[in-house]
Amino acid sequence: MRATDDTAVLGVAQSALAQRWEARGSDLRRAIAIAQRCGLPDIVGQVLSNRGITPENADAYLNPTIQADLPDPSLFADMDRAAARLADAISANETVALFGDYDVDGATSAALLNRFMRALGHAPILYIPDRLTEGYGPNSAALAQLAGQGASLVITLDCGISAFAALADGRKAGLDVIVLDHHQAEPALPEAYAIVNPNRLDDRSGQGQLAAIGVVFLFAVAVNRLLRERGYYKAPGRDEPNLMRWLDLVALGTVCDVVPLTGVNRAFVRQGLAVMARRGNAGLSALAHVADIDEPPTTYHAGFVFGPRINA
Repeated sequence: MRATDDTAVLGVAQSALAQRWEARGSDLRRAIAIAQRCGLPDIVGQVLSNRGITPENADAYLNPTIQADLPDPSLFADMDRAAARLADAISANETVALFGDYDVDGATSAALLNRFMRALGHAPILYIPDRLTEGYGPNSAALAQLAGQGASLVITLDCGISAFAALADGRKAGLDVIVLDHHQAEPALPEAYAIVNPNRLDDRSGQGQLAAIGVVFLFAVAVNRLLRERGYYKAPGRDEPNLMRWLDLVALGTVCDVVPLTGVNRAFVRQGLAVMARRGNAGLSALAHVADIDEPPTTYHAGFVFGPRINA
């Protein structure tokens, strides 16, 4: 509705450029119901109502959990195929390379999958392209180098969905390539063993809001589940890793990639910040020390304190 004296936002009817503010209409009955059910101030109930939250789902929105919100990884196109390939590589002790990206989403994705694989006793090759000389995404020379180092499987993280020429060359070099990405895909897909991307046109997961780190976490869940089903952890000395301990990385990558905090992203960030507060990650703990952060981290710290330092 058009702002009037009664509907002006905080008493201000127009902007500095003389644009009139529009006050969004509100369902006051629903807003009051939300406030009463959740014990919130009326203004917070109104904000939630304006965002489409109902009294029935308000508590889940305000208190998201991984258990309630995590989707089944198998809903993603190619996820089962990708998980089986890495599980096979781990069981056969193949050399696996992780091809990351230099931004926070790509860096946290590489860190998470590296930690997961090391927890399984399988250290991968890590490759992060040079921002200035190589640019973004996989390139033919880098893939040839990884093949020369003995890699039989390359997993691209936060990149690869548009690397048609490089992935074709990688295939010629004898590499299986798994793409874990979230950027918008074209109708045609590059040559790869598997492509897991909620924004490929034929994906039906409904999780297009995920950052790459969210896709990678779900991939780790899928691989972990498959290894459990195969009896991998029954062997002496093989303990199943607790994926929840790496949610600090998931929260950091999700916030810094500025994806919508909806669905499972809310659970990732809420529970990931709680993990971050324990200071179990030496790198993030050092960043917090340098930035003089003594209080529990928030999305502000993730997006405006940690993120810029990592990107720099």
